[in-house]
Amino acid sequence: MRVEYDPEKISYENLLTVFFGTHDPTTLNRQGSDVGAQYRSVIFYTDKEQREEAEKFIKEINESHTDGKEVVTAVEPLEKFFPAEEYHKDYFARNPQNSYCQIVINPKLEKVQHKFAALLDQAEKAE
Repeated sequence: MRVEYDPEKISYENLLTVFFGTHDPTTLNRQGSDVGAQYRSVIFYTDKEQREEAEKFIKEINESHTDGKEVVTAVEPLEKFFPAEEYHKDYFARNPQNSYCQIVINPKLEKVQHKFAALLDQAEKAE
């Protein structure tokens, strides 16, 4: 997924906070029951500042972990972006009654909305 953002409305650090707070960055090539390299945790940066901030964020997470699990999220340069096929775009909005949307996506969205309500409010106020 490519995220384009306005740093006047939300900081890169807040984007990293949400990114790491919404998935398990300690599982290699896996997210939930989805397995394979296409499910790896990775940040593609577009400039030196993004790379450095992502690496610093990961270092801070690793230093704060008490269970010994290290973040395996890769930090790599964005070389080429491949847009999703049309049937993938806005999938949740176009298929809200789909069982995957109801069982997997909807609970994740609710968790994000609850866990990061303050950031969502801050972004809305900036508009």
